[in-house]
Amino acid sequence: MSIAAPQATIVKPQPQLAGSFRTSFIMAWLFCVIFYFLQYAVRSAPSVMLPELKSAFALDTLGLSSLIGLYYYTYSTFALIAGAALDRWGAKYPISIGTALLAAGIALFGLGDQSLAGLGRLLQGAGAAFAFTGAVYLAAHGFPRRYLATAIGITQCVGMLGGSAGQFAVAPLIHGAISWQSFWIYAGAVTFVVAIILLFVTPTLDADEKKPNSTIWTMFAPYKIVLSNPQTWLCGLCAGLLFLPTTAGSMVWGVSFLREGWGLPYPEAVDRAAMVPFGWVIGAPALGFVADRIGLRKPALYFGVVLMLVSMAAILYLPPNTAPHYLLAFLLGFGSGAAMIPYSIIKEANPDEVKGSATGAINFLVFVISAAGAPAFGWLLQKFAGGAALQLPNFVEGGGSMIAVIVLGGLAALFLKETGAAAKKPAG
Repeated sequence: MSIAAPQATIVKPQPQLAGSFRTSFIMAWLFCVIFYFLQYAVRSAPSVMLPELKSAFALDTLGLSSLIGLYYYTYSTFALIAGAALDRWGAKYPISIGTALLAAGIALFGLGDQSLAGLGRLLQGAGAAFAFTGAVYLAAHGFPRRYLATAIGITQCVGMLGGSAGQFAVAPLIHGAISWQSFWIYAGAVTFVVAIILLFVTPTLDADEKKPNSTIWTMFAPYKIVLSNPQTWLCGLCAGLLFLPTTAGSMVWGVSFLREGWGLPYPEAVDRAAMVPFGWVIGAPALGFVADRIGLRKPALYFGVVLMLVSMAAILYLPPNTAPHYLLAFLLGFGSGAAMIPYSIIKEANPDEVKGSATGAINFLVFVISAAGAPAFGWLLQKFAGGAALQLPNFVEGGGSMIAVIVLGGLAALFLKETGAAAKKPAG
């Protein structure tokens, strides 16, 4: 009598659950992080070439601010599409197409035509929406659960380094080695190369990981749950308002404020403005670590709000160069890093099965606020200047709106529910 050998059951590792690294997804994540770096760099790069852009496109302050702000309209919309597309089709094609859209938008912006520049800025925003969401998706499939938060933290740090490089590295390039138009053409070519690499290195999902076929509309079904939760809207409002001083303020008008307001030489103005996103690089993971360490989200969030208020008020109302050089810009960026904490709260305030859509929702809300805030701030500056060249009093008057924005962000935080681990422990 023979006994048949039992059939081996092959179990494929699932993302985050197997406790093992998946090299193919990690390799794709690394290139997606480069994608994220590039999209942040081109988001902030216009701030170091505002005079050139005004001249080339024949735009006033409001027109230029509106042109640059087009990025946020498509970014906010495609933030929702990106999350749904990744869940439906996996990472390979959505991320590659997103990178290619970014590349096309970058190149169009450098052609010197106002209409093409507007189209390019829209394409940049649409493509860029796939960068962070795609990197988080790939990290979730490539790293064990215990390393996921670290991978996401690295992603965010590299992105903000791109925002800083878009100022301190681009400024000497366009005023030395190449023209501002050439920068956009070359940057577009580099980004397109990254898109091709991502197409080849990003794996497709295994058969047992693929989602069943569904209609386009059912892809967005989780948003019904997420957007019916009032905490979702509060998280988006809080994060969006705390982002605004960096997205619509520093990354667009920071260099002009330091040059035309404080009268600083161009290289120093660029370096000081670049300290805001660099402060973000340190502040976002540091405040996130504190929130995890104490098991409470809101104290770290309040600290960031207070630090932003103090540093912004000092920048606007103290005489120039009262504080040590670079310090106030760094502190503003460090405090603004607290805007990432609502990203944790929104995941914890929504059911597990819709956490990906929760990220898409908060990205959408944050950048809707940026899309509205960028031209509004430009309009304020133009109104205070009365059509003349911008001077320090105009920036100070306009900057008062940024203080109001931070206060509103802090008020929104008051209504957020505490979701940290310490708040969930039973009393006694």
